[in-house]
Amino acid sequence: MVSLEDIRAAAQRIAGAVEQTPCVESRTLSRLTGAQVFLKFENLQFTASFKERGALNKLLSLSADERRRGVIAMSAGNHAQAVAYHAARLGIPAVIVMPKGSPNTKVKNTQVHGAEVLLEGDSLHEAGRHAMERARRDNLVFVHPYEDPLIIAGQGTIGLELMAAVPDLEMIVVPVGGGGLISGIATAVKALNPGVKIYGVESKTYPSMYQRLKGLPVECGGDTIAEGIAVKDAGDIAFSIVKRLVEEMLVVKEETIERAVVALLEIEKTVAEGAGAAALAALLEHPAHFAGKRVALPVSGGNIDSRVLASALMRGLVRDSRLVRLRVTMPDISGSLARVAALIAQAGGNVVDVQHQRVFGTFSVRSTEIEFLVEMRDRGHAEQLLKSLRDNGIKVDAH
Repeated sequence: MVSLEDIRAAAQRIAGAVEQTPCVESRTLSRLTGAQVFLKFENLQFTASFKERGALNKLLSLSADERRRGVIAMSAGNHAQAVAYHAARLGIPAVIVMPKGSPNTKVKNTQVHGAEVLLEGDSLHEAGRHAMERARRDNLVFVHPYEDPLIIAGQGTIGLELMAAVPDLEMIVVPVGGGGLISGIATAVKALNPGVKIYGVESKTYPSMYQRLKGLPVECGGDTIAEGIAVKDAGDIAFSIVKRLVEEMLVVKEETIERAVVALLEIEKTVAEGAGAAALAALLEHPAHFAGKRVALPVSGGNIDSRVLASALMRGLVRDSRLVRLRVTMPDISGSLARVAALIAQAGGNVVDVQHQRVFGTFSVRSTEIEFLVEMRDRGHAEQLLKSLRDNGIKVDAH
């Protein structure tokens, strides 16, 4: 249903209105993962995701009558922004239906482009039902986020750019929600070089494509940092392409996606949302698949809520023991607190916060508990601090 010619036509159609994003080797991530890693920065699109490619290709295919009637789309955020932005550019009225739990930053950025935004349903599937009902009622053109050959062809233009940038590429790892991105990339890349292996990656909470391919009942749900790929119903068109062209679907833990978000920010100085970091998460969790290979990863989007990003960064500091919580029990006498603080300072720790507890949980009325939040260099440094405190007779537990 989608061919290399369709993807090349899409590339010509959207040229000049969508960025040909940079594809850059990351030497640090290569050392970290054991593969030669190339990052395709789709988070540098104007609306900060690859979704612009498919959305614009679809909108440019509409007849004059369809443009006059207007379009409607359902989306967790990135497709919403892409449709809203390019519809506004082309003078097409747009209605966007988003799940109620969509990140505030994605809702706000969609409204900025002038679309009518409706928050309906608790999932993308429920939002889609509302969107289809509205499309029938108001005679609007439904712009599906992934179950459309024109959308898939637009996303496939990334595959053309990847092969032009790294002709000797061996593997590509692609985040999978509905499957539009991976089916487009796989169609383009396999037509140009059948030897390139394509891997998909899903969150452990929403492994819908993985389950379908394995013939398992589709059971998805739960909280995820990767709401952009939190899709229960993988597309049928995408499924047929993935079944033919994709080597394997990999599933990653939420914690690994968080680690990937932090790594991209700290190492590459680029902001990726959970879905945008999922491809890197696959390399972190399944390194044996990619060791020694030239591997491309699309950083598919950068629309992450600021609070979620801040939380992911802080949790990353805790995970790496760069931020440790010490619970110290000491005699409730003058100078005890100063003595422990001095020992922390001598060990090179930076005290971020202190909480003093005299009533709850203390062993004796003559003792007190103090919790220190301490900044350290790494896990080894934190262990040195604990040893120093215990060697000096301090009763301390780390949390």
